[in-house]
Amino acid sequence: MPDVTVRPMTAADARRVLSIYQAGLDGGHASFETTAPTWAAFDAGRLPDHRFVAVDAGGRVVGWVAVSPTSTRAVYAGVVEHSVYVDPAAQGRGAARLLLDALVASTEAAGIWTIQSGVFPENAASLALHERAGFRAIGVRERVARHHGRWRDVVLLERRSPVIV
Repeated sequence: MPDVTVRPMTAADARRVLSIYQAGLDGGHASFETTAPTWAAFDAGRLPDHRFVAVDAGGRVVGWVAVSPTSTRAVYAGVVEHSVYVDPAAQGRGAARLLLDALVASTEAAGIWTIQSGVFPENAASLALHERAGFRAIGVRERVARHHGRWRDVVLLERRSPVIV
């Protein structure tokens, strides 16, 4: 996607970030959540040094990636859970891969050795993207929670850093 660049996310991006988040939730295969949080909740739950947006040539945010800690225990300080979302109108053009590449560089520079996520098995595009970006499926949590009244499975993904050993 030559017309897209990645930069750090700022509070000025809140409206677009949450709009893209809601569009992903509305698609039905992105998360157990059904409503995007407020900016205050989003901001409080994600590590500030590892949030990025993809911006098109016109300056419009077309995607985002961010991480949350998986635990408050010090031994897990190098493990985060990520989310990546792209505006439906910009999907399939490489923005998500650019975002994941920026996230990997950022987290590795900070000493984070594992990025993990859970993806619905029906989200084939996300599973393929993550595989291309070096993530691997480590298992399936079967019927882990209800989503729109039905039980859903989640494929657990992780990317272990090859440079942090």
